[in-house]
Amino acid sequence: MHRRDVLRGAGLGAVALAAPAVRTARAAAGKPLVIGGSVPLTGAAAETGLNVNNGYLTAASYFNDVLGGVEIAGEKYRIELKLFDDASDPARATTLIQRQLDEGTNFFLGSFGSNIVLPTAAITERAKKPMVQTGGGSDAIFTRGFKYVFGMYPRATRQFTAASALFKTLTPLPQTYSVIYANDPFSKTAGKGVQLACDKAGFKRIETYELPAKVTDVSSVLASVRAKTPDLLICVVHDQDSLLIARQMVATNTNVKLLFQGLGPQLASFREALGKYSEDLCCSTYWNEDVPYKDKFFGSAKKFADYYRSKFTRPIAYHTAGAAACIETYVLAMQAAKSLEPQAVRDALAAADFETFYSRIKFTPEGDGDPLLLGGMIGQVQKGKLETVFPEAARSAPPVYPSPTWDKKA
Repeated sequence: MHRRDVLRGAGLGAVALAAPAVRTARAAAGKPLVIGGSVPLTGAAAETGLNVNNGYLTAASYFNDVLGGVEIAGEKYRIELKLFDDASDPARATTLIQRQLDEGTNFFLGSFGSNIVLPTAAITERAKKPMVQTGGGSDAIFTRGFKYVFGMYPRATRQFTAASALFKTLTPLPQTYSVIYANDPFSKTAGKGVQLACDKAGFKRIETYELPAKVTDVSSVLASVRAKTPDLLICVVHDQDSLLIARQMVATNTNVKLLFQGLGPQLASFREALGKYSEDLCCSTYWNEDVPYKDKFFGSAKKFADYYRSKFTRPIAYHTAGAAACIETYVLAMQAAKSLEPQAVRDALAAADFETFYSRIKFTPEGDGDPLLLGGMIGQVQKGKLETVFPEAARSAPPVYPSPTWDKKA
């Protein structure tokens, strides 16, 4: 892990907190626009948390250093990020989010992981302060009547539509599937979404497997997969569990025609860890630098990626872009509201219909991403690179199916 990748954000001072603070962007001229929150720089979610962190830093740096701040209702502001490392720990996150509220913070960014986003959003909701986040997709976040939390993805049960549509295009047509999910807020509801989408698409479900929230061995599950041999094995677990499953599949020679892992293969570190065995794995992806979106700040997805690389050596990922889009969405909402009053900004977020480098931003009445505008694409690892294989309009390569067995991967 490069220290530059964790802390470099163009030379800003850190905010003094009881927990280690994440540095933010160099001060631009203008009044401070403080945005609080947390990111997991350590602990189980750190691998993706670093991508989220770098996206936040990139956007703040760009608005401050390149654009000289942001104008809202005729006043110039500089973005000051007041973030801390929550260490992938919900209890730590909730304690420190409450401290930020007590100190007067009005606007929040989310952590990574529904297990942290849900309890922290409940706290900001009670305080009637907005949270815009790219790390929590559990249905529980969006079915409790919250009015102040907004997510960059559709809720978990709506996220698998694109994948089931891809499966319908494969030749020969898959007939059967099994699904593995973990007993955590996101994965459990995402597993239900897989079943709803695949059953509706006409695929026969062979088996469902629920893993404990913390798992170190999946050998018994894989023994059942080998015995029942589904065409498709769909895993909706977090990155490290996806890596564990793939490694144990290789070790036990557990083969299926296509392995889909919702999270994991989108990370360069995951692909490097698996090496040749990452070939042909599929995953959800919500952005890449070749998408045609444009906006009035960054200009385009490619220009955002170029600016990111001028700051960080860490490979860019869709969570990086989603995090930066959270800040851009706040700026657009504040400009639309012509106000920094939390209720006015919240109302502007609820009415959002913004063009950004990330996507067209629009939320459902419950606050999750519009399932069409902010729904996912499907990526597949091909020659070590994550190619977009669905939808066809965004395709950078055709899908490989069926996948070679593990012992045939070059």
